[in-house]
Amino acid sequence: MQIKQFIHAIPDYPKPGIVFRDITPLLANGDAFRETINTFLNRYKDQGITKIVGIEARGFIFATALAYAMGVGFVPLRKPGKLPRKTVSQSYALEYGEDQLELHAEDLTADDNVLIMDDLLATGGTVLAAVEMLNKLNVTIAECAFVIQLNELPGAQRLQQANIPYYTLCSF
Repeated sequence: MQIKQFIHAIPDYPKPGIVFRDITPLLANGDAFRETINTFLNRYKDQGITKIVGIEARGFIFATALAYAMGVGFVPLRKPGKLPRKTVSQSYALEYGEDQLELHAEDLTADDNVLIMDDLLATGGTVLAAVEMLNKLNVTIAECAFVIQLNELPGAQRLQQANIPYYTLCSF
């Protein structure tokens, strides 16, 4: 099965000039969704992963399913103000402004071997902030995983330059 066929291109969404990659057809097809998770499972099942960190929001979908399949914990990486306990945070630059990511401070320890997961690798800003935050917690980062990589944007190049291992299922 070709997973890529279940990811639809929506031109000029959410604004003119943007081609949005819609994953909802992939999620709606049980076989395609299962194959997506199983592909990641086969890649990571023997790597000693102890936790999967999913990036808000669509990264949660794939990260939780994979964490369940692997029998490991899931740690949500959220936008500010969404987590009730003590958090660790990391700011990062956006094209116009700044944003921030947070996670619960006690959900990861230096003993963890972590997979960071999101649905899409575009500019790489969010995942680089996630890596920086997890490095401060002294966890081991096994790899960063994405369903989609946008080749025309610099995310993959930025990860390569930073020597951060990553894997993508589909490239556009």
